[in-house]
Amino acid sequence: MALTDIWFLLIAVLWTGYFVLEGFDFGVGILLPFLGRDNTDRRVMINSIGPVWDGNEVWLLVAGGATFAAFPLWYANLFSGFYLPLLIILAALIVRGVAFEFRGKLDSTEWRRGWDVAIFAGSAVPALLWGVAFGNIVRGVPLDAGHHFTGSFFDLLNPYALLGGLTTLSVFALHGAVFLALKTDGDVAGRARRLVRGLGVAAILPAGAFLLWTQLAHGQGWTWATTAVAALGLVAAIAMTGQRRDGWAFAFTALAIVATTATLFGSLYPDVLPSTTDAANSLTTTNAASTPYTLKIMTWVAVAFTPIVLLYQGWTYWVFRKRVTRASIPDSQGLPV
Repeated sequence: MALTDIWFLLIAVLWTGYFVLEGFDFGVGILLPFLGRDNTDRRVMINSIGPVWDGNEVWLLVAGGATFAAFPLWYANLFSGFYLPLLIILAALIVRGVAFEFRGKLDSTEWRRGWDVAIFAGSAVPALLWGVAFGNIVRGVPLDAGHHFTGSFFDLLNPYALLGGLTTLSVFALHGAVFLALKTDGDVAGRARRLVRGLGVAAILPAGAFLLWTQLAHGQGWTWATTAVAALGLVAAIAMTGQRRDGWAFAFTALAIVATTATLFGSLYPDVLPSTTDAANSLTTTNAASTPYTLKIMTWVAVAFTPIVLLYQGWTYWVFRKRVTRASIPDSQGLPV
């Protein structure tokens, strides 16, 4: 296997890790206004992801850095052609991070309500736009003979990509509900379990249509298997939640996200950004890659540091593995208005 193929696979793994881990963060933020009946409930929900949400975003930084170093032409076209959507995602992530930190600074219902809206928007917008972005990556965008993006923002708002956005938004919401059933206790966990069935139906419909469209238009023979695994994972997650087997339900939603991402990257390969203008203009793992020497140095760095990062993040999840309950939430420490 060539180094270009190895780095394409590694980037796919990094995006998979980001979607699995940040996916339930986004889901919790999306569900915050709907599952939290009072301030304590909402603090339970926020505390369930409090120790890990910022660490989960590291996967995005590493995926972006790996793309920049391994496939600079791919990175350049993404950040020129997808400039506005990526800017909106970045702004939403910043607002979301600030909201987590500022929400409890003042002991004011209005203050907290405003930041709760920011958490919801900062979670829902990236969850939607990542699906739109990857839908366009798989479908392709207008590229000229010099591999330059020649389209506009409105070219990105095509039916296939928008369906991809609905898929990620609904699947991440389901993933978040399953996570809350696993990570919390009491009323919040009970409401999350009851919500899973409705969210499951809402996720299966767009996800099934999107995966089928992907497979018929862009897929390869072996990606039929990952498409089937993704569908079965969503169904199994709903069934496991009904039996109160929350750990298995979370594993199955994670499996569905892994299989969906594998389907997308499998359908994309060997391209990294197809051209809808002329197939000869497409960016591939070969013509978009860095020099062999650069890839070789990066490979050694990845081999040395990746296990350290994985061990540290695994340790974080182990330390904060207990369920969050209302009893564990202290009284509000915000400053009086």
